[in-house]
Amino acid sequence: MPEPLIDQKFLERLERLTLHWQKSFPGLVGGHNASRYAGAGQEFLDHRGFHQGDDLRAVNWRAYMRLEKLILKLFQVEPRVPVRILFDTSASMTTGAPTKFDFGRRLAASLAYVGLVRLETILLQPFDSGLHDPLTCGGGRHRFRPIVDFLEELKPGGRSNFSQALRQFIAEYPQRGLVILISDFLDEQECEKPVQYLADFGHELFIIHLWGDDDRKPPYNGELELEDAETGESVKLNFDDEARDAYVDAFDNYARSIRELAVRKGGRYIGLPTSTSIEQAIFGSFVEARGMQ
Repeated sequence: MPEPLIDQKFLERLERLTLHWQKSFPGLVGGHNASRYAGAGQEFLDHRGFHQGDDLRAVNWRAYMRLEKLILKLFQVEPRVPVRILFDTSASMTTGAPTKFDFGRRLAASLAYVGLVRLETILLQPFDSGLHDPLTCGGGRHRFRPIVDFLEELKPGGRSNFSQALRQFIAEYPQRGLVILISDFLDEQECEKPVQYLADFGHELFIIHLWGDDDRKPPYNGELELEDAETGESVKLNFDDEARDAYVDAFDNYARSIRELAVRKGGRYIGLPTSTSIEQAIFGSFVEARGMQ
């Protein structure tokens, strides 16, 4: 019998967590992260002058009696921000032990469950060279089973094309929100400009960069023939300690550039080898990066 994506004991631990975002988004009342936008709500925020078209029910009539001036009471809005999990299902995600694909599915399931418990609306959006059929769920923890079924039915394959996939995403989902991007960021073409475009459009980025231990530091020596998992192209090379050190430096520089992009655009970045336990990833790396609280 296959191992479940998430066991019940771990789900119980996830109940204590909340997805956290840093931006303020106009949205539907009912979420659990306070926004800096003013509107109807429970917590008093500020006053401002009354303008034509404002709701008379929000007027501070006591202040009017004293000042003979219409002043509007503003309250903290708690918006239900769209939480969209973009999950890379391209063929390069099949490497690693466990594979980046399986590790990423467990992360996506964990994040989706935390969001559902807090009544967020969750979109799971697989992609490779384009977007595949998504799943949208909301309304509480009892909607978690469809998410598990959806993730378990996903199959990895295809070639990455961040430019095409992210442009399609922006066209299909114009409402800004929190975008959690789970990928190994291995694309023949450049990944960084399309990801920057996503942030420039107004989404808040939470980048989860996955790699297998061999992705970062190949253990091989001697003459090798490597085959690209997505294109099928092969290359022959001679691998030794000097080549390995140069490769590790290049890998770390690339990861650093993705992290700097996320931070520069007001987002967050987590880099995770798949040898990390899912518990350490969620309760360690995510909490430290303020992706959870």
